[in-house]
Amino acid sequence: MHMLYDSPSYIVVQFDVPVSLSLSDKPHPDHPPLQRDGFEIVDKFTRKEIFIEGALAQQFQEGVEALIEQGPDVDDLDAFISQYANLGQQPVVMH
Repeated sequence: MHMLYDSPSYIVVQFDVPVSLSLSDKPHPDHPPLQRDGFEIVDKFTRKEIFIEGALAQQFQEGVEALIEQGPDVDDLDAFISQYANLGQQPVVMH
């Protein structure tokens, strides 16, 4: 887990979660171990979160990388992140 971004509006955390195989499954030598990577995006104002993975997470990462190359400010990053955060329906719950 890596905190990638923390603004007054959003928090973005990256998760690198290896997928465990059963004892009968053996990794293929030509393929890297499976990963279940993704990003958790928390909207601080609406108190909702979303976990994105797979193709959507890849699209998010590529978009952030392209934006960083342009030297964005906090407003630019927040505007980009809001496109994904608006998909969030899970309320943030403290436990």
